[in-house]
Amino acid sequence: MQDKPTITLHPAASPARLAPNGKHFFIWTIGCQMNEADSAKIAAMLQEVGYQPTDREDDADIVVLNSCVVRQAAEDKVAGKLNSLMRLKRAKPEVPVVLTGCMVTNQQAALQQRFPHVDLFFNPSDFGQLERVVPELADLDDDLADLPHYYLPDSPDSAGITAFVPIIYGCNFLCSYCIVPYRRGKERSRPLAEIVAEVGHLVGRGVREVTLLGQTVNAYGHDLAEKPGLADLLGAIDAIPGLERLRFLTSHPNYMSNDIIDAMAELESVCEHMNLPVQAGDDDVLRRMRRKYSRDYWRDRIAYTRARMPGATIATDIIVGFPGETEAQFQQTYDLLDEVRCDKVHLAMYSPRPGTLSARWEDDIPHHEKQRRHQALETLQEHHCTDRNAKRLHDTVEVLVEGMAKGRWTGRTRGNTLVHFADERRVLGKLVAVTITETSPWFLIGKPAGPVR
Repeated sequence: MQDKPTITLHPAASPARLAPNGKHFFIWTIGCQMNEADSAKIAAMLQEVGYQPTDREDDADIVVLNSCVVRQAAEDKVAGKLNSLMRLKRAKPEVPVVLTGCMVTNQQAALQQRFPHVDLFFNPSDFGQLERVVPELADLDDDLADLPHYYLPDSPDSAGITAFVPIIYGCNFLCSYCIVPYRRGKERSRPLAEIVAEVGHLVGRGVREVTLLGQTVNAYGHDLAEKPGLADLLGAIDAIPGLERLRFLTSHPNYMSNDIIDAMAELESVCEHMNLPVQAGDDDVLRRMRRKYSRDYWRDRIAYTRARMPGATIATDIIVGFPGETEAQFQQTYDLLDEVRCDKVHLAMYSPRPGTLSARWEDDIPHHEKQRRHQALETLQEHHCTDRNAKRLHDTVEVLVEGMAKGRWTGRTRGNTLVHFADERRVLGKLVAVTITETSPWFLIGKPAGPVR
């Protein structure tokens, strides 16, 4: 899960949609990919009624902030952004300022007192509330559920190559450190046919890679009458002509069944990349986190994945400095990561979130000690990645090109490794064979090695 703020802008709707009404929207998003998908839905709704995106909040006729509270740093960034908008509201009081995301749920009264210049607060994914500040959206009520999460660009200069598609909302786990279930509610799966239709729409508009999203994505379907599982959904989506790559995140170890892993190994479009958070390598810490599995069970899921897909890449999440974590327990985490040698480790230092169980406990690991443990794991992971990527020198890999940065094309392999390369051809959105000429811990550099498709 990321908490780096990004400006989420979506290109103009297709010519078949309503003509521009001269109004513009600005969306600022921080947090996980589910927030990115929600922001894309909001952009689609606004585009449907004629609004166009702008990258300047001063030029906007509506400003939407999509918030995250998974860590204190993210919440602080949202508060800072909201405070900065007081200037805009004084200059243009008619411009609605809207706050959504996990910061809002069950907090609207307190937020209204704290940020009186905000015109509307609405819970994550409660898109119908936007009608209160954008009356034109009333005409969409009948079709709101069918409105795709994305309107994709008609311009060849705009990237509509990858897309996020939520498949299950909420979370039924109550991990002792996590506020998300209290803010996003219980798990609610979308109907399988609805998801397949949306992915088909995206592929028809040129999307080549889709990532299925959920707080616990591999719990998909248990609450539906037909009881489809994630493996069933993967199979149905894999059958869509034209889809090149299919991913999913974030998974919980308890739901990572052999059926899902087998589907990953057998379905052509599903990428050989497993994102499976472990959070800690000590069983007692996992018990206090209420994670409901052991280190050995997580390790078994990784071993089965690698047995079925020997080239699979593995990503995981780790929290250091959880209340009561001893040096010996931290060493268990260090040793587990040293043994498993993941391709990517998302590291976070524990911070208490009000309303969670662990927030009642003493945050007894000093900040400098959390930093030391964080740095130790970062150094370990850099060593592993340096060694692994060095072995890829002279390999030829398939890269889906997603954009350009600093004069070079950039994209990812099926294993989610970032690759940069120079090419005079226009290859945005193309699959390119790239021979690796330089390696680093975090990305690869190469040169094109053949035709594109």
